[in-house]
Amino acid sequence: MDFFINMDLTHRYRRFWFPKRTSELIALMAISVTLFLFIHTRDLHTRLKEMEIRLQPEDVGSVNQIENTGFHESQGVRVMMKILQSTGEMTNLEPYQLNNTRKAQQEIVFFNRVPKVGSQTLMELIRRLSIRNNFGFHQDRVQRVETIRLSPEDQAALSALVSSYEPPGVYIKHVCFTNVSQFGFPEPIYINLVRDPVERIISWYYYVRAPWYYVERKIAFPDIPLPDPKWLKKDFEHCVLSGDRECRYITGEIREGIGDHRRQSMFFCGHHSECLPFNTQGALERAKRAVEQHYAVVGVLEDLNTTLTVLEKYIPKFFAGASNVYWNEISKFNPINRNSFKPPVSEAVKDIVRSNFTKEIEFYQFCKQRLHKQYLALRLSEKP
Repeated sequence: MDFFINMDLTHRYRRFWFPKRTSELIALMAISVTLFLFIHTRDLHTRLKEMEIRLQPEDVGSVNQIENTGFHESQGVRVMMKILQSTGEMTNLEPYQLNNTRKAQQEIVFFNRVPKVGSQTLMELIRRLSIRNNFGFHQDRVQRVETIRLSPEDQAALSALVSSYEPPGVYIKHVCFTNVSQFGFPEPIYINLVRDPVERIISWYYYVRAPWYYVERKIAFPDIPLPDPKWLKKDFEHCVLSGDRECRYITGEIREGIGDHRRQSMFFCGHHSECLPFNTQGALERAKRAVEQHYAVVGVLEDLNTTLTVLEKYIPKFFAGASNVYWNEISKFNPINRNSFKPPVSEAVKDIVRSNFTKEIEFYQFCKQRLHKQYLALRLSEKP
């Protein structure tokens, strides 16, 4: 009798843990094997990536160089300096005028992070700094569906949540810019990151196809169906060149629902209906206005040293020691979210995508120029 009871329990256990369809089981096993291979090749990739990073002009300065000179100028910063000098605006730069931290009415940093711009690395940096600088660290839980556009009622609820944390503290969530003060709550300190929009869309394309991504999702939400293997294997270059619906970026096109993850500007434009059409002037202007009026710092992934310096100087209570922690802890020993499965994409294909990302590129350049101005203002103010 006990034997049959045990057999029955074993049968139930197997039904509970394994997918019902054999095809799902095989697909999950294939993903698991790929993940196993990924883990074993990750160390080599990380070493190669670190060598590649150190060869980039922006990042050649070591932590000691940053600390000894105080500033490390990228080529973009030098170009901005020449432009400002030629127009006579160089001498008028003041950190006070370029820092929206002074407008904050509560010591809460709201990081409405854009996906695939290095935001997970910045989140890890903030987590470590929260221990070092003694502030609260809060992040949104993993969601089954990542909804970035919210109804007015949900925006109000989010604003209340952000303001409910004891200051000083940081709240992190994938969500469009939410004007907390519009709902009667004190203005927080807004921060974010941006990245070259074409590189970002390529990174996003392969991120949602990475084997480890679906393993993580399946563990968190076991009932989520596995994707079509043909979709997983679809190459970005072929997707663009064949005119595939997924890789057609049409001006004015609207993707209703949870939000349009193709555009980083949408995370700054907000929840207004004018933000919905792809690559339009109205959405661009709203995004620019939000950055100018509300954001203390919008960092740039390709200008990492500049970003860390500006964060340290403009929001010191939270980001003091950021460069040291990043270069000595995170960059050396804790590489985050690097996708080894992303193949190279030709410049010809990138140019095709760029032709449809004109407003996104303009917004990215706008954020870079603002960051460089903030950096140069610091350089001027610290001259004897």
